Amino acid sequence: MQFPTRRLTQAAALAMALLLNACASPPPATPPAFLLLGEVHDNPQGHRQRLNDLRNLLAQGWRPAIVMEQFDAAQSEKLSAAMRDCKNADCVIAKAGSGGWEWPLYRPLIELALRYQLPLAAANLSRQQLGSAMRQGINSVLDTKTMQDFGLPASLTPELYAIQREEIVAGHCGKAPASMLEGMINAQVARDVWMAKVMLEHNVRGVVLIAGNGHVRRDWGVAYWLRQRGPSDIRSVGYIENADSTEIPQFDRTVSVPPHPRSDPCEGLTLPAAR
Repeated sequence: MQFPTRRLTQAAALAMALLLNACASPPPATPPAFLLLGEVHDNPQGHRQRLNDLRNLLAQGWRPAIVMEQFDAAQSEKLSAAMRDCKNADCVIAKAGSGGWEWPLYRPLIELALRYQLPLAAANLSRQQLGSAMRQGINSVLDTKTMQDFGLPASLTPELYAIQREEIVAGHCGKAPASMLEGMINAQVARDVWMAKVMLEHNVRGVVLIAGNGHVRRDWGVAYWLRQRGPSDIRSVGYIENADSTEIPQFDRTVSVPPHPRSDPCEGLTLPAAR
């Protein structure tokens, strides 16, 4: 089952930005080993600002791997072949992209990876894996070693579970059936752990995660799961709509971007009852 978290979590991110304060500070002169760059998925200005930040780091000689939420495990081999054989981003997207993403917004980022010959990898779980995590639990998609490496299930603390629950409820406009919440939390946690695992596997000269703002948060996103494995050289950047003058503590750096016009994602939303 697919649930509409991509657009709905934008409403949660915007609500957070209005409740908390934010500031934009210059990108780091020395890139960290693990750089997590967020987004509001449909905001073109945020994509442009993030691209500029990454381009500036590459101009300094940094050559990291890039792992993207927009490609999933089912597309991993196709993506590797496309990055080897394709000469432009349109070719990569045609060979390895899937529906549900506004690919023109990601084309310049993929072109940047091609130009600098950077490894580009799929960071996300497949839809089938997410469905399995929802129905059967995290250990249905993460093997025993991965569960042990990330300290699961103990590292999914009651506090972390409660935060995830609150965010999912807010991100689904308060309409997520209570019977679905545990499965949705399991899918979200499995996805964040998987992204952390992919980052660790690709950290040779540094690694960048491209994902939604919720995934790059320090308190319960991918950064939290990276810390379970020991790395401390982690930097998280949130690209937040309508951020103002004070830092948002969930990120190491906050970049304010203008809000993108869109219809209310909560209007007319209905979710099916869990089976």
